[in-house]
Amino acid sequence: MDVSVVIPVYRDRQALERMLEALARLDPRPSEIIIVDGGSEPEIEALCAEAGCRYLASRACRGNQMDRGARAASNELLWFLHADNAPRPDSIAVIRAHMGTGTVGGWFRFVFERERCWQARLLAFLINLRARVGTPYGDQGLFMHRDAYRQAGGFPPRALFEEPPLVKRLRKSGRFAPVPAALGVSARRWKRDGWFRRSLRNRLLALAYILRRSPDELARGYFRRG
Repeated sequence: MDVSVVIPVYRDRQALERMLEALARLDPRPSEIIIVDGGSEPEIEALCAEAGCRYLASRACRGNQMDRGARAASNELLWFLHADNAPRPDSIAVIRAHMGTGTVGGWFRFVFERERCWQARLLAFLINLRARVGTPYGDQGLFMHRDAYRQAGGFPPRALFEEPPLVKRLRKSGRFAPVPAALGVSARRWKRDGWFRRSLRNRLLALAYILRRSPDELARGYFRRG
């Protein structure tokens, strides 16, 4: 089963460069990498050409970007990553083995990359617990069969909380479960904002979403504050 990797980006060349270096170290490698750029930046397009990736321009909306990449993908399996992720070399093998058990898809265990402080370990534990009882989010490397993605309606065109509707429909269609392998996530935003301050902010946003606040309205406030 061949894998298409889809990565939405927006004005984050350095993070994407690190991500592409990590993808080049995978064994086996994905047969297709699709970068969907919400900023339409020439630097990003040039980086993709140099790395041999497919480049798609899009409006700046993460749900729309990922859906566009998924619909352009040519392989049976879709793997959605964020530019801040740091995949392990055996990630493709892990995905293939998991999909061989009859699942419709899954996600990876969240770990902060190169961070071993107690705050990082505690927050990673809580994030992984939330993913099991609630919804895994995009930085946990969601992957699935392309047909299951299409039958579930794909990602909605939202800039924030694009994952819950798709994950809910995938779980109804079959077994959508985590793999024990880890996927690294950069801690730069947590360290910049404060470990627990950023996490509290994220939980308050999630609560507002549960209480039926518009995802687009929440996204405007979220991205305005960085």
